[in-house]
Amino acid sequence: MKPYEVYITYLAMKKHFTTKSYDYFKYNGKVKASEQAFYRRSDRYFFERMSRKLSDDEVKMYFVSSFIASDNPSSVWVGEIIQSGERNFMGMSKRLQSLSYNFSQEVSELFDEYELREVFDCSQGHPPALKRLLGGHMSIETFTILDIVFGFSKNFTKRLKDPVWESVELKVKKYKPFMSIDTDKYKKILRGVVNAG
Repeated sequence: MKPYEVYITYLAMKKHFTTKSYDYFKYNGKVKASEQAFYRRSDRYFFERMSRKLSDDEVKMYFVSSFIASDNPSSVWVGEIIQSGERNFMGMSKRLQSLSYNFSQEVSELFDEYELREVFDCSQGHPPALKRLLGGHMSIETFTILDIVFGFSKNFTKRLKDPVWESVELKVKKYKPFMSIDTDKYKKILRGVVNAG
């Protein structure tokens, strides 16, 4: 990837994670930005370094990691990515390498404490699954897989009218297409955990 293409990827990812209407995959990562404007940027060295250092897929996941690590993806800017991007990328890479193990551990802890019907119950406000995510006791990957399996986010959206859920919902919805998982494998893990409890 050329430096300008890395910059375009950054802009496309930012738009993907911060707007409901833009879909990185639907628009194939295309956004409007001139090459002249890119070369006038004072931070272009960062994009030049990334183009030399990372593969095309790594560039994408580098930016994904920065947007999912942020509580407010719309506030993520290049300076922040320069400071914490490497740490976010390494953290996400580790979580993805041991995804099934982490998922198994995190759902075991969740179902040790709660029954299946309680985990996604939002009649009393934020349900336990969301509280664990917000409290840092569950990864965004586990929460996203749970949503892929159970499809609870639509119910949460109907029942929870608060900005915290709206932010999490957008992040999960936008992260899902980047997670290529074997759904049957995670359903099997869940069955094992729920039936053991």
